[in-house]
Amino acid sequence: MDDAVIVVALLLVAACATAAVAQRDPARQALVLSVLGSVLAVLFTVLQAPDVGLSQLAVGSALTPLLIMLSVRKVRRRGRPKDGAR
Repeated sequence: MDDAVIVVALLLVAACATAAVAQRDPARQALVLSVLGSVLAVLFTVLQAPDVGLSQLAVGSALTPLLIMLSVRKVRRRGRPKDGAR
């Protein structure tokens, strides 16, 4: 039973990682990266490393995607011309 859960978790990690690489929009990549962080946290918990899973949940699911989204927002704002400027 434990082996089946580990295999399912590994398949979910592989699918989420592939989906993150396949996205072209950085905002969507950040969202998929957040899902990947959650799935990795589940995998670590299944592998009996709950402390690593909690760290992954905090950093991989929340902090890193948030920083990426803020960076994308800042870059997109700078790329726009101001009102009247050409």
